[in-house]
Amino acid sequence: MTADAAKTAPSDLAYVPFVSVENMMRLVHHVGIETFLEELASHIEADFKRWPEFDKSPRVASHVPGGVIELMPTADNALYGFKYVNGHPKNTRTGHQTVTAFGVLSEVATGYPVLLTEMTVLTALRTAATSALVARHLAPKDASVMAMIGCGAQCEFQAMAFRALCGINRLRLYDLDPKAVEKASRNLTAQGFEVTRCGSGQEAVEGAQVITTCTADKQYATILTDNMVGAGQHINAIGGDCPGKTELHRDILLRAEIFVEYPEQTRIEGEIQALDPDHPVTELWQVMRGETPGRRDAKQITLFDSVGFAIEDFSALRYVRDKVQGTSFAEPLDMLADPDDPRDLFGMLTRSAG
Repeated sequence: MTADAAKTAPSDLAYVPFVSVENMMRLVHHVGIETFLEELASHIEADFKRWPEFDKSPRVASHVPGGVIELMPTADNALYGFKYVNGHPKNTRTGHQTVTAFGVLSEVATGYPVLLTEMTVLTALRTAATSALVARHLAPKDASVMAMIGCGAQCEFQAMAFRALCGINRLRLYDLDPKAVEKASRNLTAQGFEVTRCGSGQEAVEGAQVITTCTADKQYATILTDNMVGAGQHINAIGGDCPGKTELHRDILLRAEIFVEYPEQTRIEGEIQALDPDHPVTELWQVMRGETPGRRDAKQITLFDSVGFAIEDFSALRYVRDKVQGTSFAEPLDMLADPDDPRDLFGMLTRSAG
């Protein structure tokens, strides 16, 4: 390397650890999927327990033809994180994913990124980890059967998390698309689950203590009707996540005790958009801190009105940063300009021409 080249070569400050999709998958297999979910859930719970420390706001959503593109930011006193994520329900018709994402974690003190990572796989894992973590507080203690209505990309992650965190190994699957049920049944049977394929949503919920609804297209706005939900069941509603997109009949909401991540966002995007703006809900951080009860009795219907919140992504970013430090699961990415003189960015540019 010549002296001039050495002057323009990136310094250590220019590099940001980058986790690709390939390396994320390698990391998950290295840790073990269920261990990964358990550890990720612990990070999420730890951050929920310090909820007041975070800067919080509803995500910034741009509703575009065919879907939505969102930015999800949050920060504590040390770190800032955001996720870029889309939701395009018709994408699978053209071979695209319904949801894709990437995220950044930065130091508050300098604003410098300390991690850039794929979050398509990671979002699926954090969504499932959050669902199962919440179910620890809200589902019946003896729950052993889960109904899965919607067998798309999130289905298997939910099943793995509920087994890892709640011990549920019996599944009842239903989807409007028989091919989706076949896919999920094949994948989950291979993971050791006891799987029953069902011909309707009504059949799927029979005998289930936990009901997970996970559909993508707001064209089908009522996945569960009131008669399908009985006393003592826990509903994990994760498909409703934007204005006009819900999965549950309003009467179910009126019978259930509703738990949410961040009310200001959930009232815009969640199941409770169908209710009065002042309808009472319980914030999950207060449950996890022991400030308010979760499930109170065996007959109570509990509902996790899940829309996904930025603090969960922050927890996932923080977890991945810790796991990849000093390993081959992250590669240095020349991402930040770093001139010898911080005030001479133009000089760095001109010297690079030689």
